[in-house]
Amino acid sequence: MSAHQYDEGHTVAGWTGFAVVTLGTVVLGLGVCTASLAILVGGLAIVVVSVLVTWTLHLTGWGKPPGLRPREQWGWRTRDLTARAGHPGCVGCRLAGRGRKAMPAAEAYGASPEPVAVPESAAGPDFAEVPESAAVPPSGP
Repeated sequence: MSAHQYDEGHTVAGWTGFAVVTLGTVVLGLGVCTASLAILVGGLAIVVVSVLVTWTLHLTGWGKPPGLRPREQWGWRTRDLTARAGHPGCVGCRLAGRGRKAMPAAEAYGASPEPVAVPESAAGPDFAEVPESAAVPPSGP
């Protein structure tokens, strides 16, 4: 039995991204120590590649969506079969054009998503019925 009772989010995407970004920071540190612009640029390129690798692995199902997951999906080598549709609230999925659109606030609080009909008596005056004498004169010289 595990010492923790929750999903820590360790995934193939996370561990691979961590390994590549670690390599990138080591190269960056080497560039700082040797004062080499070429090595610094190489280290920064590796860091950028780590972001792209992690994102790609997440989108192919080797990452996890934000939030709670069932216990049988806690293993770090468990592939997420819902990744193709996108994860709600996932920035990476939204950047890729996936994911579900955010729920309007009215629906989130249980209100009906249908438009509510307003009776004519409560709708207020129609502007076509306002007499010209009540119109505001134009300002200016």
